[in-house]
Amino acid sequence: MLRPKLRIPGITEIPPSAPGIRIGLFGGSFNPIHDGHLLVMEETLRRLQLDALWVLVTPGNPLKDNSNLPSLEQRVLAARAAIRDPRIRVTGFEAAKGFSYTWQTVDFLTSSLPGRRFVWIMGADSLADFHRWQRWRDIARRLPIAVYVRPGSAHRALASRAANVLDYAQIDEARPALLATMPPPAWIYLRGRQSTLSSSAIRASAKAK
Repeated sequence: MLRPKLRIPGITEIPPSAPGIRIGLFGGSFNPIHDGHLLVMEETLRRLQLDALWVLVTPGNPLKDNSNLPSLEQRVLAARAAIRDPRIRVTGFEAAKGFSYTWQTVDFLTSSLPGRRFVWIMGADSLADFHRWQRWRDIARRLPIAVYVRPGSAHRALASRAANVLDYAQIDEARPALLATMPPPAWIYLRGRQSTLSSSAIRASAKAK
């Protein structure tokens, strides 16, 4: 399914890149972005030895209620204001392409930008529900995946349907820098510093005030 295309100058362009560079893709609604997101970006940049990380602000998660979602432009600008690392670029380009699902984004980027070493980054809570994503197996076949620990999600994530199906493709956590160079399917589970913050909890707290 394609959404109506939405092009906003300065918001929906694809960041510049070149063949050979290692690019992390970190998607989400970012409603709002918080220190937990920033921690994941910092840790994956360092441990995966990425050259760049693209924050993909989605037009709306098809598995969630998007009725009260702030505009794409608001969320992109808020994310840019929160990020200081010049290696991290924030874009809402999926809206310009009319994409609704991650597999569309992954298929487009890996096809239209050959030679880049893309890695999909997700939290452990997302791995727990990964089997609900449309064409999730195709995503795993197109690019390596890094899963970062989230409080309270480790058991659900590692016991999930996707983790079991892809068990043969999991690589040793002690060698994270190899992930970007490995042919997919390949994935890694990264343990480390954690934040208890969540966007839903922040929204609930703001609403209660």
